Amino acid sequence: MLRLLRSNALVSSGKSLVASLNGSAAKYSSQVPDPHYNPEILYTGLFINNEWHKSKSGNTFGSINPTTEQTVAEIQCAGKEDVDIAVQAARTAFKVGSPWRHMDASERGVHLYKLADLMERDRVYLASLETLDNGKPYAVAYNVDVPAAIKNLRYFAGWADKNHGKTIPVDGDYFAYTRHEPVGVCAQIIPWNFPILMMAWKLGPALATGNTIVLKPAEQTSLSALYIAQLIKEAGFPEGVVNVLPGFGEAGAALANHHDVDKVAFTGSTEVGKLIQQASGRSNLKRVTLELGGKSPNIVLADTDMDYAVETSHFGLFFNMGQTCCAGSRTFVEDKIYDEFVERSAERAKKRTIGNPFELHVEQGPQIDQDQLHRILGLIEQGKNEGAKLVAGGSRASHLPGYFVEPTVFADVHDHMTIARDEIFGPVQQLIRFKSLDEVIERANKSDYGLAAAVFTRDIDKANYIVQGLRAGTVWVNTYNALMAQAPFGGYKMSGHGRENGEYALQNYTEVKSVIMKISQKSS
Repeated sequence: MLRLLRSNALVSSGKSLVASLNGSAAKYSSQVPDPHYNPEILYTGLFINNEWHKSKSGNTFGSINPTTEQTVAEIQCAGKEDVDIAVQAARTAFKVGSPWRHMDASERGVHLYKLADLMERDRVYLASLETLDNGKPYAVAYNVDVPAAIKNLRYFAGWADKNHGKTIPVDGDYFAYTRHEPVGVCAQIIPWNFPILMMAWKLGPALATGNTIVLKPAEQTSLSALYIAQLIKEAGFPEGVVNVLPGFGEAGAALANHHDVDKVAFTGSTEVGKLIQQASGRSNLKRVTLELGGKSPNIVLADTDMDYAVETSHFGLFFNMGQTCCAGSRTFVEDKIYDEFVERSAERAKKRTIGNPFELHVEQGPQIDQDQLHRILGLIEQGKNEGAKLVAGGSRASHLPGYFVEPTVFADVHDHMTIARDEIFGPVQQLIRFKSLDEVIERANKSDYGLAAAVFTRDIDKANYIVQGLRAGTVWVNTYNALMAQAPFGGYKMSGHGRENGEYALQNYTEVKSVIMKISQKSS
């Protein structure tokens, strides 16, 4: 029988998200320059038409450092009137004959390459700003988030002059061909868990295909998006092509309902995704792509490399403080190795270093805000009350200021329990026992979500059998969180629709136009 062995390239190649940081952040400290411990905050306004503005209402909101619970900046808060102005700027920039629409496709790619170069120039600052605003470890922001965003922009820069249509043989005396044309004004609403990376995922394909954008960052993490807005201007993008509006749900709702917005791209919770889908249908039937929540099954077979499976499953859940939509939050472990896997997973969680995310040895920073902290702690209590066995963590890290949750592991978790059904979005690992392949496939699929999944085994036949049975947009084999610019990412069921990354992402931002010409049959 063929055997499937894990490759060291999966954890050392540096070509993917998992390769960049799998395991202790301390391993990478020698490769990371010192951060800006108190990065200067340069931009806090609304970015419209390549200029900085105050909100029409005069309202602002505080940006809170989740490590200290202190406000670090007051940011202008966009409202409906600001949305109208930004959308008009984007609409004007999209008009035929405008500098952006008149620009050669290859030149659009040059602008994206320039933006990526500027982000690389300012990599330390951007990573530091992300750590200040989001709380993720600086080593992760520097080694994962910023370089992955840069790679994404460069990947789509290469697509700018290659997204072409086809010539089509048709019946009769006709010449037929298709054009791939930009959709128009795109509203892009991004989450707080990967602010820089999610901004790149949205900007890359939209700009490569010639669209214009109004982007709303999450209110918890606006600072890096606002700095990148200034880099967009520095890169030479024309006025109105990219507009950035920090704000709350009012701004997002105004974008989703706006008649002059042609498309909405949203990454975030399933609950908000449903509202955006409904709002988009009320105005002009705008196109919508949604990358939403997940409760991803991670299936560990008895024949796996135990050490590797424990460590990678730990990484698959606890990475980014568990604030990852594709986190392997339902870890199904085969009965034969279940007890040992539980013991080792608990030991690993207890060794996980938490603390000031600017310290290079720290693996886990704080949760994003107080609301998320309380939600996670409430679900932990619910897990205990419903009979799951707490084997590690389970409390707030009271010795630290900020929104810190102890790395938590539950054993004896059953499918009906709340922690096995609901997305926790925190550092809480659930270990679930199974006995057979057909059983685990059925149980893995018994979820409203279908974003990602994984299987750990040395047996390629078993791996392929499980891969074909799982209803998920991404299935990893002997790895986790391996995300690349070239490979599509998105979900089944209530995890959304549409795909980010890869050639598939271009389809979200283009219309297909058929052109059919009558061919004259007269001789000259």
